[in-house]
Amino acid sequence: MSSEKSNLHPRNLHRNPYDFDSLISCVPELKHYVFNNSYGNFTINFSIPKAVKLLNKALLQHFYDVKNWDIPDGNLCPPIPGRADYVHYIGDLLAENYHEIPKGSAVKGLDIGTGANLVYPLIANKSYGWKMVGTDINKDSFQNAQQILNQNPDLSTEINLRFQENSNHIFKNILDPKDKFVFSMCNPPFHDSEESVLKGNLRKTKNLNKSKIKNPNLNFSGQQSELWCEGGEIAFVSKMIEESVEFSSQILWFTCLISKKENLFKLNSLLNKLKAVEIKTIEMSQGQKVSRILAWTFISKNERINWLK
Repeated sequence: MSSEKSNLHPRNLHRNPYDFDSLISCVPELKHYVFNNSYGNFTINFSIPKAVKLLNKALLQHFYDVKNWDIPDGNLCPPIPGRADYVHYIGDLLAENYHEIPKGSAVKGLDIGTGANLVYPLIANKSYGWKMVGTDINKDSFQNAQQILNQNPDLSTEINLRFQENSNHIFKNILDPKDKFVFSMCNPPFHDSEESVLKGNLRKTKNLNKSKIKNPNLNFSGQQSELWCEGGEIAFVSKMIEESVEFSSQILWFTCLISKKENLFKLNSLLNKLKAVEIKTIEMSQGQKVSRILAWTFISKNERINWLK
């Protein structure tokens, strides 16, 4: 039995080794993919897309009471523990303003590019009771996210979806003048081309299997809008920052995952140029991977305290 995953956030429900008996009781089909590895631990082969999807389905049902979660085979299958970390670090960020993590429906969050999986809104609502809005530009992903909500009627008043008609915009077309969100979050496409996606996937698959594989199994697959955009991460997040100025009075904290550390200098420079009041970089690590949350606000500290009133 492997030890606790101490690099995950202290409130992350996935710090302990997976209890496969409990998970299989939620999703019986998962048992066909569980095996005992050379260290004597039960696990799955994370390079098999079906195995990862069934594990996610079981985790979401067991820990968050999400029923019948599913995504199309071609969509991004996110690692649930890492996604939960982002949510908990946002909780810490909000606690700085209110001395404790604000919970319940008074906290409204916006997930940019929620994808077919809807994972961030699901975890955020189930963990803290926050009301969430998810957006996406891909119609198939959007419809699948809606199908997940249809399978969970208790979430019908907690999570809403808004379709982004124009791929050149992020907040425009999504926010109404009356909207006020405590935070926005985003896991942006960080590749700049499909070729870059394939190279990255081959590297990950090799690391998982500790072998040289010429034809990668696209477990890390996803729709184009999930994985790459012209200009990659730096272009997408720069656009987000520039648009955030227009909606600076409607979102308390803008946040975004940053996978490439070297992009932070340019992004921070842009935020300073646009007169962000406060900028934070929050480090997260899952296993060997280190990523960062870039957070910024245009609201003064005094005004932040009254945001939820």
